[in-house]
Amino acid sequence: MDKEKKSGKKRVAVVRVRGKVRVRGSIEDTMKLLNLTRVNHCVIIDDGDQYNGMVRKVKDYVTWGEINKEVFAKLIEKRGRLSGHKRIDNEYIAKNTKYKSIDDFSEKFMSLNSELCDIPNLNPVLRLKPPKKGYERKGIKKPYSIGGTLGCRGKKINELLSKMI
Repeated sequence: MDKEKKSGKKRVAVVRVRGKVRVRGSIEDTMKLLNLTRVNHCVIIDDGDQYNGMVRKVKDYVTWGEINKEVFAKLIEKRGRLSGHKRIDNEYIAKNTKYKSIDDFSEKFMSLNSELCDIPNLNPVLRLKPPKKGYERKGIKKPYSIGGTLGCRGKKINELLSKMI
């Protein structure tokens, strides 16, 4: 139990970058488990061993990094959807949860004191737009370390998510 708390100190945003043409079945199954069924879908996960193994398996199709509180709050406000494709707002949060606003929820969420399922009817997948002014120079088939898009970005994921909101 203590090992899980030590390793899960941060939240990670995972964005699917590449499509499903010529993807191995095992990788596609892992993408479905992560709820990344389409390009530009984003999920927020914790930094646990199970999720790390899944992300390592699909590393050639996604980009990920540590998300901060401000970008997460903006993501939920602008791209978070309830069932029926309704937008989420502070009134809904205050009325249906124990949190006062989206900012209050995002603060608790980033400190690992709450989960996305605490908001009733919230879709766990955030549908994003393609990034303004495109991805990095080398495209979506090269790793981020050599100028592409794929792989771990660290805190730079916040810049990409801001371009995609």
